[in-house]
Amino acid sequence: MVVTHLPVPAPTAYAPRPHHRVAVIGGGASGVLTAINLLARSTDPGLRVEVHEASGIVGRGIAYGTNDPAHLLNVRSRHMSAFPDVPSDLIDWARRTGRSDDPQAFLPRLDYATYLQDRLAQVADHRLSIRAGRVDDVVPVGGGQLEVRGGDVTSTVDSVVLAYGNQRPRPLVLDGDELPAASWHLADPWDLGALRVLPDDATIVVVGTGLTAVDTVITLLAEGPRRRVVMVSRHGRLPEAHVEQQSTAWVQPVPEGPLTADLLAAHVREQVAAAAAQGVGWRAVVDGLRAATTPLWKRLPLGERRRFLAVHAREWEVRRHRMAPEVAARIRAYEDDGRLSVLGGGVASIADRGTHAQVTVGEVPTPIVAHAVVNCTGPSTDVTRSSDPLLLALRERGLVVPDALRLGIDTLDGGEVVGESGAVVPGMYAVGPPRKGTLWESTAIPEIRAQAAAVADGVIARAALGRTALAAVPARRA
Repeated sequence: MVVTHLPVPAPTAYAPRPHHRVAVIGGGASGVLTAINLLARSTDPGLRVEVHEASGIVGRGIAYGTNDPAHLLNVRSRHMSAFPDVPSDLIDWARRTGRSDDPQAFLPRLDYATYLQDRLAQVADHRLSIRAGRVDDVVPVGGGQLEVRGGDVTSTVDSVVLAYGNQRPRPLVLDGDELPAASWHLADPWDLGALRVLPDDATIVVVGTGLTAVDTVITLLAEGPRRRVVMVSRHGRLPEAHVEQQSTAWVQPVPEGPLTADLLAAHVREQVAAAAAQGVGWRAVVDGLRAATTPLWKRLPLGERRRFLAVHAREWEVRRHRMAPEVAARIRAYEDDGRLSVLGGGVASIADRGTHAQVTVGEVPTPIVAHAVVNCTGPSTDVTRSSDPLLLALRERGLVVPDALRLGIDTLDGGEVVGESGAVVPGMYAVGPPRKGTLWESTAIPEIRAQAAAVADGVIARAALGRTALAAVPARRA
């Protein structure tokens, strides 16, 4: 029998008292890691954790919901443990379950979903419930409590954690109009069923060249040997690849004094040059900045953050979020075989031709006749443009507002949600992608697992104090 010790502080004993109910909205990685931390970090018999997941299946979400084993993690196993204090947890689990226990391996995404489900099952007890169905609204009902509403389910809770993950891609818009709901328009790149039924000899235009687009190409070309794909984005830049053997992170000084986006970019270039002089690649420099990225982001004035997004973000993203070596090799092979083209210049026009689309790309004067156009432009982040019923309701109630850059919702550093009044919404927290505007690094497991632990501690502290004391006057942003 193998006993795994979860990396949590010694639990605190609690005297019997009324239940403290927590609703975690979203059952993907962010929600599961939050639930794990809540259950593992507290032995309070009055704690009740309910995870609301539309599908009723936790651990998957958009990131790990694929059923294509060729879709791999883009981070090595050694960095993907659910527990930062036990970096070998995923590796040990993979060994016990007959998967690769190589710490350098890039596991299939669907295996990682299973891992999250297993880790939740390990700490699950009578305090946990999984609620299938969408949550459409959260309503303050007095006494520091919140009512979670969705479909036929209404639940009164003391704390809510928004862990809804990435949103669907923003709609493709040309000449001010969204693309029509035509048979050739595939608006959801994660609908693998729609990809798989395309003709075996189809020509497909994939709009976007990020990691989601790469996964889409893998599915399309691996399962349709005569298909051809054209990937299109403004820059025509694919993510860089991991190398087989990664050097240790490059230790570097953190810039001091007033910081601008251009100074930060110059610092990275200087460190890349310094590393190269020592025979160390740029990947070690980027990885060495991992812990400092959020503090550096927070030091940038708002205008400089905007400049970073406009001028430097793409250069950072293609190096920071890299392809697994095996995936990169497959993409190169598809290009060498002439089945894949990667073009810059963006999409200039798309004309509806019934069962096909005629697509004009900036770098190619001759239109492409496409059986399908797949939207892989990346997750929508602007909550003011979201059609999600929950986000619409929360905005109308003033419970959430966009952050200044519209990369997510406004939060404090500890995950407390800031409402329309500028005050913290009592009992409401966020974990994961919704906090990107505040933290920048907020979409990968190493950051999400730390957020989940911190938010769990905040919820547990709220439960210990009692909701009456905390329902008084909420703190405002300094």
